[in-house]
Amino acid sequence: MKLKTVYSIALLFILALFGCKNKKTESTIVLEGLALNNGKQWVANQETHIGMKRIDSVLKTENSIDTKTLGNVLSKETSYIIKSCNMKGEAHDQLHIVLVPILEEITDLKDEENDTAKAQKIKRLKLLVAKYFEFFKV
Repeated sequence: MKLKTVYSIALLFILALFGCKNKKTESTIVLEGLALNNGKQWVANQETHIGMKRIDSVLKTENSIDTKTLGNVLSKETSYIIKSCNMKGEAHDQLHIVLVPILEEITDLKDEENDTAKAQKIKRLKLLVAKYFEFFKV
């Protein structure tokens, strides 16, 4: 009887440990190297900010768009950002820390057919875009 109690407690501990870990990673993204500019947001150029606002808007309204179409719309906006970017120095380097994972997610999204995986990729994109707005302003 005592051994059964120990196993039950151990099982509850393991479930709680993994349950808490999953909840934390679902709503948090840490991008290695991303930092504020002496405690303040970096200044992005107007076009970059406009492009990120458009991406944010598309992600907020994307209801049942197929992944290929959604990926193409998002790619168009990232192309606009890349072509229009005239940022330099550390602000530009910091932008890349956010933008590269966004580009990677969009590329992966285009080929995704599984609805659960699509939802996860969209959720991750939303978190990445939120990181942009947390660290950048016009």
